[in-house]
Amino acid sequence: MTNTIRWRISLPFAILIVVTMVGLAIYYTQLTRKIFEDNLKTSLLADARVIADTAAPLLEAPEDTQEVNELAKRYARLLGLRVTIIRADGSVVGESHADQNQMDNHLSRPEVKQAVAGLEATQTRFSATVRTNYLYAAVPIRVNGATVGVSRVAVSLARLEAIPNLLRRDITTVTLLALAITLVLTLGINEYTIRPLQRLTTAAQHLASGQYTGPLTPTNQDEIGRLNHAFNQMAVELRRQLVALQAERAKLGAVLGQMTDGVLIVDREGAVQLINPAAERIFQIPEGTALGRTLVEVSRHHQLVELWRRCLESGEQQTNTLEVGPGKQFLQGIATPLNQSLPGSTLLLIQDLTRLRRLETIRQDFISNVSHELRTPLAAIKALTETLQEGALEDPPAAHRFLSRMEAEIDTLSQMIQELLELSRIESGKVPLERKSLQPVQLLSPAVERMKLQAERAGLSLELECPPHLPPVSADPDRLEQVLVNLLHNAIKFTAPGGKIVVSAEPGEGSVVFLVKDTGSGIQPKDLTRIFERFYKADRARSSGGTGLGLSIARHIIEGHGGRIWAESEIGKGSTFYFTLPVAG
Repeated sequence: MTNTIRWRISLPFAILIVVTMVGLAIYYTQLTRKIFEDNLKTSLLADARVIADTAAPLLEAPEDTQEVNELAKRYARLLGLRVTIIRADGSVVGESHADQNQMDNHLSRPEVKQAVAGLEATQTRFSATVRTNYLYAAVPIRVNGATVGVSRVAVSLARLEAIPNLLRRDITTVTLLALAITLVLTLGINEYTIRPLQRLTTAAQHLASGQYTGPLTPTNQDEIGRLNHAFNQMAVELRRQLVALQAERAKLGAVLGQMTDGVLIVDREGAVQLINPAAERIFQIPEGTALGRTLVEVSRHHQLVELWRRCLESGEQQTNTLEVGPGKQFLQGIATPLNQSLPGSTLLLIQDLTRLRRLETIRQDFISNVSHELRTPLAAIKALTETLQEGALEDPPAAHRFLSRMEAEIDTLSQMIQELLELSRIESGKVPLERKSLQPVQLLSPAVERMKLQAERAGLSLELECPPHLPPVSADPDRLEQVLVNLLHNAIKFTAPGGKIVVSAEPGEGSVVFLVKDTGSGIQPKDLTRIFERFYKADRARSSGGTGLGLSIARHIIEGHGGRIWAESEIGKGSTFYFTLPVAG
């Protein structure tokens, strides 16, 4: 409570009033006591003089003390004082409050000593006779100019001490009343002054929390009113800047969120200050975990950390190619110092080159495969031609055999070229699909019938298993027969005699799934993801003939129908090829 402005203003005033009134109480108490004491001394001296004038004739007879004692008692009753009459030798001859015969010699008393010397005197001290503090006033009693005794009066100081106490009580009462009035007034004034500040504080808190409700209306034209006006201007400008900042932040967030490249901002200490979704996917770490952690913990790759360090030390952009993760991701890291906008920070741009590297690998494999596929028949034709030129023409049976071999190699080249042209046309979309609504069994039966004889010659069992109530599909029957024949041809080629091939279909989500399942030798896992590439063959298949384009053509035909094709295999147990076609309508 004492931390509020209200009490910071009121409390000093209250303390000032208390200190002032206490000081005044002490001062006026002492002053009043002194004035009262001075007046009392003057009054006592006057009374003592009156008693001295009356007692002077009585002291001329030294033996008669009874009348002097009665005089002391009478004046004591009249004046309300203690009266003592003392001879010049210090003996007490008259006492109003005690037996004068029992009293000690008073010549040693300071006021008596001074009075005997002819001076009027006052003295304050404790009276052993009546056991209380007294103020004494003594005057000499003179007879014919000679001091024959002392008239001394005394009064208890209890009356003197009661007056300052009463004064202190009154001052205390006034002080408390003044303090209460001051507190009420100061609190009222503070409330009037502080209420606008409280409204200003509430508005500032709302502004800080993003809940600004509008400008404040100044209640007056003083300093607080001008402060309200300044706050309103600041709030409007801050609101404008906040809206602009939020818009820029939204743009930046949208750009960073849609970027396929990873972006990180790392400070001088190596802590990650910003990470975009692409970088989260690359390093497989969520934003909440990455922020504030070191680059080593986030990337877990020493080459990227070294790239950042080189950039930090050189102050220049650095580039490096990285290979990270068990999936062999190929990344290009670009480290750029942010010396102007964020001194000491570094922007790390992580570009995923994995797809480009794989495309480059596919391109290289394609060139290698084309070269290999063309070189084999061309080399065979050249060797056969040279053999004929060297004399084989003179041997008609051998020449006929060589020419048949040459014709087979030329047919292989023609088939390869024809399939390449067809694949090129399919990829470019120049081959229109004549779609029809057909039952799945209508697509499977022609291909199975066409390949049944070939399967029997290879000693294989070819079966069709198609449920009758599958939904119709939208497909080009000729192109789908080409796909199925290609899949069946491969199944027959890689299945040993006595094996079994099953062609079937089953319902899918908005599609029909077609299967060609064999009990052949299977496909290596490393080849499964690449068997649909052009000219790609597993090692076991290279000696088995074929162009290596059939599965690539099948993939493009299925994708042209809006479906997808894939394969599953287990070595020694066979393979299953799947493809989907959308349901008609």
